[in-house]
Amino acid sequence: MKFMVTVYNCDLIQLRKIKDRSGNITPVENSADIPFDVNRVFYLYDIPGGESRGAHAHKECHQFLIAASGAFEVLLDDGKVKRQVLLNRPDIGLHIPPGIWASEVNFSSGAICLVLASHHYNETDYIRDYDQFLNYYH
Repeated sequence: MKFMVTVYNCDLIQLRKIKDRSGNITPVENSADIPFDVNRVFYLYDIPGGESRGAHAHKECHQFLIAASGAFEVLLDDGKVKRQVLLNRPDIGLHIPPGIWASEVNFSSGAICLVLASHHYNETDYIRDYDQFLNYYH
């Protein structure tokens, strides 16, 4: 199923932060804190400072990205409009719905990108070629 989304459908979401003198905790609950149920969790780490990851779109999978540590930027592209978002706090995440080309760039040294995904890994859900992305959605 094709989704007609724009980069403005990619929402920054403020997550709850429970403060304690011994540290903070940020819970993330299915369909309450983010707009989908999580079926897969993974994280990117040990990425050399300034390097990039991602550069793909999904046909069905929603993703929610959090800078669990450090900072990075997400380049969003709907085929017509581009948008750049900085993630640098562990209590703010970015929802990326299907149909958006996304790249994570400019990682700070030691950054960790936590990804919550709506679907289990399925290679056929990925569009890894930008021209194919444009043809699929436009």
